[in-house]
Formats: sequence, C-alpha cells, structure tokens
Amino acid sequence: MTELRRTNRAMFWRILRRLLGANRGRLFVMLLALGAGAAVTAALLNLQVDAKRRLTTEFSAFGPNVLISPKATLTGSDGPATLSQDIEKGVLNMLLGAHVAPFLYFYADVSTENSEQVPAVVVGMHPFTFDLLEPTWKIEPKRADARPGDCMVGATLLSHLKITTGQALHVSVAGKQVDCAVKRTVSSGGEEDNQLFVDLSAAQSLVSLPNRVSLIQILIPGTPQEIQHSLAMLQQRFPDAEVRPIRQFTEGEAKIYNRISGLLTATVAIVLLLTALCVMAAMSNVAIERKMDVGLMKAIGGATHRVVRLFLTEAALLGLAGGLIGAALGILLSIGLGKAVFGVAARPRLIVYPVAVGLTVLVAILSAFPLRRLASIRPASVFRGEA
Repeated sequence: MTELRRTNRAMFWRILRRLLGANRGRLFVMLLALGAGAAVTAALLNLQVDAKRRLTTEFSAFGPNVLISPKATLTGSDGPATLSQDIEKGVLNMLLGAHVAPFLYFYADVSTENSEQVPAVVVGMHPFTFDLLEPTWKIEPKRADARPGDCMVGATLLSHLKITTGQALHVSVAGKQVDCAVKRTVSSGGEEDNQLFVDLSAAQSLVSLPNRVSLIQILIPGTPQEIQHSLAMLQQRFPDAEVRPIRQFTEGEAKIYNRISGLLTATVAIVLLLTALCVMAAMSNVAIERKMDVGLMKAIGGATHRVVRLFLTEAALLGLAGGLIGAALGILLSIGLGKAVFGVAARPRLIVYPVAVGLTVLVAILSAFPLRRLASIRPASVFRGEA
C-alpha cells in the first residue's frame, strides 16, 4: 500500500509538471495577472497599515489633544479654580510617552524700566513647553536655551510695550514683583499674541499659589482608540477634575483614517476581482484545451476528485508563485507611494506580505472554477468528439 501511494504521488506531480509546461504563453499571462494583482494588493495594504502610524505622527504636530481643567463647581469667592500640580506627575506615571504641559493663568501689570505698567494676561509654564507648542505657534527664534529667568512675549503685547528681545520686564501682582528677560516671541494669530509667558515656579510664587495650576494640556501619542482608552483612564484616576479631549484632533484623525482605510480596502477588493476575472478567462480556455486529457485520465481509471485536485493544485501553485513575486514588488512600490502621498517613505510591514500572498492564492483557486466542468466529462463522449 505504501509503495502504491508513493507511485501515485510521483505520478500526480509528474502530470502536474506536464500541465504547467503545456502552454507556457498562457501560463505567463496568468502569472502576470496574479503577480500584478498581488503587487497592487500588497502596496495598498502596506499603505493602509502605515497610514495609521503616519496620521498619528502628523496629528501629533498639532500639539496637545487632551485637556485637564478644574470643574466649574470648584470656582469660589477665594479666586479662580486651580488644580494640584501633582496631577502632572500622576499623568506621567500613568501614560508613558505622553507630554504634559501645566499652565497657570493670572492678570498682572507688566512694565519695563522706562515704560508705564500695562495690564496683561500672564501664563506660567515650564520652559521646555516652548518646544511642545512650537508646531502650532510661530516662535522666534526657533532654537533658544530656556532658563527659569526667561520669558516669552506675544507679538501684539511686544509691540504695545515697544520692546525687543533681550530686554528685561517687570511683572507685578499685589505689590509682589518678579523680573524676566525677553528671549523669544510668539505669534499664533490668537489670544496668545497678547500674553506674557513666564516660568511656572516664578508665577506660582508671584500669585501665592504654590503647587497649583489653572490648566494641564496633554499630548497623548497613539491611535484614536488608544487616546480614548487613555482618556477613560485619566477620567477614572482624577474624578475631581474635568478631563476632556480636543475633539477636532482626535475625531478628525479617526475620520480621516477611516476614509483612507475604506478607500484602500475597496480598491484592493476591486483589484482582486479584476485579477480573478482575468485568470478565470484564461482558465476557461485551459478547460477547453484539456478535455481530451481529462477524458483519457478517466478512461484509465482516474477518480473525479483526483482530477479536480490536480487542477486546483495547479491553480494554487500559480497563485503562490505570482503572490510571492508580486507581493515583494508591491511592498517596494508602497515605499515610493508613501513618499509621494505623505512625504515620507512607508515602512514595510511584515504582516502585509503573507496576507497578500494568501489573498492571491485564494483568488487563483477561486478563479479555477471553469476547470470544475472537466469533472463532469464522460470519456466516451470526448473520444467520439461529442464533448
């Protein structure tokens, strides 16, 4: 029995090699169709997977996407509501990779040595926060070493005070005063142009609010789903504060990715359908040419299921060969497409390769449907020329 199986297996592969080499022109056409379909499929799938990472990176450039502020019920007669600065440490311990920027807002009188005092909104913040806000604000100069004694002035306030960078400013609140040196200017087109930004510790000391802040902005990296999960964790961890997302960023990223993903998925489906139709047309001609071969196989005792398995194996091998070559070329193609679309080359994703090859093999097997008609052929009809 073992010897018979070995003989049958050897005969099976011998017949399969003959079938594959019977018409090399048509074989090349089917390989070309399957390879082209696999290449486009792999390229689009790789772009789809890489788009999530690319969009996350691009949206991170817009700055913070989550705000933590005091609840409205916390405001009392003693002054504006504030938060404990310990929340900053709690957020950093919870969310690895997140960027946290606390702010303290208050009114103060601003002046120079030779000017009158001008009322302005003063914002206390960490010096390193300048770089976090730089993608959304126009900050000049671009690079400057921030020190606790430095401050940043909005463009409108700068012109109103008639000062230039490098000059010293006096900031006064209720008889208390701190001095700072103007090192950078900011122009955002918003309310920040009328504000003065000083070191957070100096601001807390000036208004006698140690370890208190008015607002905490957070930049949470990741996908919209990951950001929503982090948001839920923050809301549970800090129930006494109001934690809310900047929805135009988080929801906008999700909508854009869903649209891109849907478009690429639909395109992949259309490409695979066209590939299947092209291969099916070639298989129909193959079915017509192989009637005599099938009739002879059945006449010498070949079982129907073995004949069908023979042709399905042939289709699977064609799909495998076309998929292996086409998917590799498609991933290389996606690198160039990513650079053209996003400005940065797409990163090859290993998961895309087996998926593209598997889809190509599946399309090849399904496209072999016309060959199933050969299973119903009767040998006598073929030899009499009736089939």
